[in-house]
Amino acid sequence: MQNRITQLLGIQYPLIQAGMVWASGWRLASAVSNAGGLGLIGSGSMHPEVLLEHIQKCQSATKNPFGVNVPLMYPEIDKIIDIIIHTGVKIVFTSAGNPNSYTSILKEKGITVVHVVSSVKFALKAQSAGVDAVVAEGFEAGGHNGREETTTLVLVPAVKEHIKIPLIAAGGIASGRAMLSAMVLGADGVQIGSRFVATHEASSHILFKQKVVEVGEGDTQLTLKELAPVRLIKNKFYEDIQKAYADCATTEELKGILGRARAKHGMFEGDLVEGELEIGQVAALIHEIKPAAEIMTDIIQEFRQARQALQDYTF
Repeated sequence: MQNRITQLLGIQYPLIQAGMVWASGWRLASAVSNAGGLGLIGSGSMHPEVLLEHIQKCQSATKNPFGVNVPLMYPEIDKIIDIIIHTGVKIVFTSAGNPNSYTSILKEKGITVVHVVSSVKFALKAQSAGVDAVVAEGFEAGGHNGREETTTLVLVPAVKEHIKIPLIAAGGIASGRAMLSAMVLGADGVQIGSRFVATHEASSHILFKQKVVEVGEGDTQLTLKELAPVRLIKNKFYEDIQKAYADCATTEELKGILGRARAKHGMFEGDLVEGELEIGQVAALIHEIKPAAEIMTDIIQEFRQARQALQDYTF
């Protein structure tokens, strides 16, 4: 299964595991890379010394390509970039910030750079900054999201129409059928996050993984747009936010409710009541915690079956 993304990243399948905070450590990244996809270490929840440890362990656990996801507004970003360069990481996915900040620095070191966007405007800015590819992430996605609320079904062909570099689709993708759909819309590959949260290798807490499996249709909501839009499972913390909105809370008051380390408490430490539980809408289609390699196999097999089924249609 060779195309522009597999060639760019040196992988077998055009499938990337998203670099999610509190879920994407070296165990998950290496498992996905060993299964033929591209695993990403999520540096957004790591201090520099922790990231260094994860990179070194991932390098020992796989000989296949892997990368690091870097939120560009991270407070210790310069140290993170230095570690990536000096450890020889060859692929970086950047997000949540201006791609002009570090793209040229990384590319001068021979590093492939992919930037995550939520609109055509930002895709064009990323292309102008010199990135090698973009991830177009739709409104359905988990974690921090775009304010535009453009769905993947609309965003992917819109971005495809305006850029020349390779395009990766994200948001609401957790199956081979969804992967095929995204590629029919014009994507060269897909990035999958939520499905890999419910894996044995994900570093998130088992209680959070079990909660993801229990999520049904309508159990997540995009909120906190005044701060940084994020899709959350509806728990007590989420209800507290909704009450604050009903009481016309100011941005500062919302910050006070959010406090510090909410995401860590929820996703890493398993506080399902007061913690911030980030996941995509597609969680409603996730029913089992499985090994990452098995998920990779399931997705690729279903992709091939769905592609063959389409070829069998006659009009």
